[in-house]
Amino acid sequence: MIKLLLSDVDGTLVRMDKTLSERSIDAVDALHDAGIHFAVTSGRPPRGMSMLVEPLSLRTPLAAFNGGLVVDPQMEVLEERTIPDHLVSPAIDLLESFELSVWLYRGADWLVRDPDGPHVAREAHTVQFDPTVVESFDGATEVAKIVGVSDDYGTVATAAGAARDEFGDHVAASRSQPYYLDVTHPDANKGSVVAYLAERYAVPVDEIATIGDMPNDVLMFARSGLSIAMGNADREVQRAARRVTTTNDEDGFANAVERFILQRGG
Repeated sequence: MIKLLLSDVDGTLVRMDKTLSERSIDAVDALHDAGIHFAVTSGRPPRGMSMLVEPLSLRTPLAAFNGGLVVDPQMEVLEERTIPDHLVSPAIDLLESFELSVWLYRGADWLVRDPDGPHVAREAHTVQFDPTVVESFDGATEVAKIVGVSDDYGTVATAAGAARDEFGDHVAASRSQPYYLDVTHPDANKGSVVAYLAERYAVPVDEIATIGDMPNDVLMFARSGLSIAMGNADREVQRAARRVTTTNDEDGFANAVERFILQRGG
């Protein structure tokens, strides 16, 4: 019996055009009607998740920055984990050594040095607000997330491994999209989000289901009783999950809720 479902957002809950399908909205309504908690987690900042609150009638905390900043549906901060200040500059240097464009998230601010850089316009459309352009990241503190961006997916994957080798357990480094490498506080990962929600709602982890599509979702798969990978996920992600649904453009989220959570049909 599943009592809580934790979902990734991009590539999972929303379609490729970043919209919610009516079937996904109906699926969340069905979870609420069945008394099953529904929560979301994402590499997005809190402001980039706010558009989900009303259509999904969200009642649970939203875990932004992969769990680095947890807010309630009114956007009030519940928990915050930032990257150790002394590691911010070295992490930026490492990402730049792989020729990745770098963004910083601090509080409600999204900071970039190049407003015309790769995926800036796409991200602004996704999160529905524009970045703040700065000349330098020197002296930045209380940083929730550093993002390295490149359309060379292999380089992004290599940089993720290099960040883990360089900083070990002092940061979490994983890809939230093929072109994004997220660096956060070591406890800011989706596995920790599962633990947070389990404690908050007194739900055993084996009664929690998780659904996602990217390598940064694998940690929450490992901490939950039922893990579901999207049909658009890489094979490595699908192998880490107990179940695989259809793609996000084929209502994979709704199909998973109906088949694996509510056990209706199929």
